[in-house]
Amino acid sequence: MTTDNITTSSNFIQNIINEDLKNNKNNGNVYTRFPPEPNGYLHIGHAKSICLNFGIANQYKGLCNLRFDDTNPSKEEVEFVDSIKEDVHWLGFDWENREYFASNYFDKIYDCAVYLIKEGKAYVCDLTPEEIRETRGTLTEPGTESPYRNRSVEENLSIFTRMKNGEFPDGTHVLRAKIDMSSPNLNMRDPIIYRISHTHHHRTGDKWCIYPMYDFAHPLSDAFENITHSICTLEFEDHRPLYNWTIENTKVESYPQQIEFARLNLTHTVMSKRKLRRLVEDGYVSGWDDPRMPTISGLRRRGYTPESIRDFCERIGVAKNNSTVDMALLEHCIREDLNIKAPRVMAVLRPLKVVIENYPENQVENLEAENNPNQPETGSREITFSKTIYIEQDDFMENPPKKFFRLSPGKEVRLKHAYIIKCEEVIKDEKTGDILELRCSYDPSTKSGSDTSGKKVKGTLHWVDASNALDAEIRLCDRLLAEENSEDETTSDFISQLNPNSLEVLSTCKVEPVLKNANSGDKFQFLRQGYFCLDPDSTPDKLVFNRTVALRDSWAKAQK
Repeated sequence: MTTDNITTSSNFIQNIINEDLKNNKNNGNVYTRFPPEPNGYLHIGHAKSICLNFGIANQYKGLCNLRFDDTNPSKEEVEFVDSIKEDVHWLGFDWENREYFASNYFDKIYDCAVYLIKEGKAYVCDLTPEEIRETRGTLTEPGTESPYRNRSVEENLSIFTRMKNGEFPDGTHVLRAKIDMSSPNLNMRDPIIYRISHTHHHRTGDKWCIYPMYDFAHPLSDAFENITHSICTLEFEDHRPLYNWTIENTKVESYPQQIEFARLNLTHTVMSKRKLRRLVEDGYVSGWDDPRMPTISGLRRRGYTPESIRDFCERIGVAKNNSTVDMALLEHCIREDLNIKAPRVMAVLRPLKVVIENYPENQVENLEAENNPNQPETGSREITFSKTIYIEQDDFMENPPKKFFRLSPGKEVRLKHAYIIKCEEVIKDEKTGDILELRCSYDPSTKSGSDTSGKKVKGTLHWVDASNALDAEIRLCDRLLAEENSEDETTSDFISQLNPNSLEVLSTCKVEPVLKNANSGDKFQFLRQGYFCLDPDSTPDKLVFNRTVALRDSWAKAQK
């Protein structure tokens, strides 16, 4: 590989790679990997890692592997494997034939553990998990050596073999690396590298009852795959000495380099897979793909596009220090994308009936409406207009304030693509006083596109024709957490931070008939409302839409 035409970037990872290529390190190769654990669905933070690892490989004409770190079978499922593959593909990346699993290497990883024992660098420890924690020491005090630390190589090999053969129950023995109990880095104080777990594995079945720890399996898997740059999030920085120790002391042929970058923290949402799992399992959301969830599948169901997420990941960049990104930036990215792509239609979320008294009875008129002003080539569609229509309840006030430019008694407004109407009468429920309908008049000379009236009105309303409007349920999704700050990872009771108004379901909405041909996942701009996506729950009798994002862009406004 040549470094010609590779632009040096402020991205510190690219700078490291550029320097490696300059020195012909790794023979000029750049091999990365995306290594998810199949114990849940991927979220927006994983999207950043996906874009980074596959993007780096694409930029340097290298390779990126998809590898599942399936070393903890008690929490792993095939469902999660399938969802991860779907998400990576949906984001626009392809691992081709390089789909791997840590379980592919269980035999080789076991051999590495045996090698460490033979070299006197690993031992079987019988301390309980509590005793291991108690003897680990603190940041200011060294740990205490295990009484089993100086077992003979022969005894360690014998017990480890019996562990592998299933002769001991869970928790009775672990294999620990023999490093340094006085190390200032707690991860180097004789860390556990194997534990007993009589758990069925989704790929290897019951072949194994001992499994390697992540910190042992991960560097070895990188080495077996000849990964050159092992890019991970900042919480693994303190684990890098153990990563390097494992590579150096198992004598593997490849020597990958671990590089850490700041994980994505996002306001108003949960970014812990453990907490996301709790939301799902305890029924706070409808599933991993609930449109309020920050999972990639949830964002997809809500109407986010892969282009918008890739744009978001590009904008936030790659940093060395943790920070929190405003959710408004992610929303800005999807608005910019859908503003160009999404067809415009009209939908009334909270219908108010309007009868146009001077419009001919039984007449239905065809009007023309543009599909997307940003894409003239998409043309226009026909909408109908008749004596009875629906407008938004919020677009009428009986006693409006001074600068209310929508409909009120005696006032005129324009109906989008149609006519100017005037409110003549308000019909109310005699008992409750609720407004039931409005009686209006229209001016035939004010037809959009051929207005000869010379009238000027300040308000324009969206509407739908009652004669052929479709029934729809619209789900208004809002932020998952009520407060702006992302959830405190140290707070166990994060449930108290959930936004009680994160979902509002409107079941009596009316939408244009053109939407009857929409397919699940299709996206639209509902005029004056926001961007919406057709949900898989839709039926021919009742459409269901999720609001992707409202029209107002607080992030873009703040940048001005």
